[in-house]
Amino acid sequence: MSLDVVAENAKEMRRKIISMVTQAGSGHPGGSLSAADILAELYFDAMRIDPSNPKWEDRDRLILSKGHAAPALYAALALKGFFPVEELDNLRKLGSRLQGHPDMKKLPGVDMSSGSLGQGLSAANGMALAGRLDNKDYYVYVIMGDGENQEGQVWEAAMFAAHYRLDHVIAFVDHNRLQIDGLITDVMSPEPLEEKWQSFGWHVQKIDGHNLEQIAAAIAAAKQVKERPSVIIADTIKGKGVSFMENQASWHGSAPKQQQAEQALSELA
Repeated sequence: MSLDVVAENAKEMRRKIISMVTQAGSGHPGGSLSAADILAELYFDAMRIDPSNPKWEDRDRLILSKGHAAPALYAALALKGFFPVEELDNLRKLGSRLQGHPDMKKLPGVDMSSGSLGQGLSAANGMALAGRLDNKDYYVYVIMGDGENQEGQVWEAAMFAAHYRLDHVIAFVDHNRLQIDGLITDVMSPEPLEEKWQSFGWHVQKIDGHNLEQIAAAIAAAKQVKERPSVIIADTIKGKGVSFMENQASWHGSAPKQQQAEQALSELA
């Protein structure tokens, strides 16, 4: 698929994120907007998936380890055809399949329930190792937050993936530099991320996480790496695309009011 089509889907995902979170009156717009381009490139270009057969054994897998960015994942899945787009209006409603964090038992296309930070990479390792044992060739992608890299389990999983040479694990770090309490470097700095991941034996790339060409090229390069897992550190902007949300930690988990949503949607038109 052309990157122009991917870009249009990323823009529509951002519009859906704003609409969903506004209607719900709660949610996490900042980190959803920062991850939208990565998810758009994966779902509308890079990943081998079939919306008509969401449990296809040979499909690529994706784990949104930063599960609070569920609105971005839901938007991608709906636009790809895993479930009706109209269902996005049910975000966080009682009885909805679209809860605040993804649930693999309820929603087609969700490969792993997530939300408790630090666990996604461990699950990805298990999927990748199972694929090797089953002689499958699928890739397992995982998207982590940069604040999530403060979690000890991330680094245990990083050791595991390198030790078992899981070259079908491709991780993204959504490096927007902000978490709920402010700058990651002020809360508990995980920097320098590049050098840390390299020291754990990973193939490391650093890119502009809003440049679709760079995202696509980084994925292609990661697939050429043998005997090592890959991590793509994607420099992003929290709240990307909405002027008053960009680089503001206050929009980590706050829903816009109607007038703010109207402004945001006009900027994303």
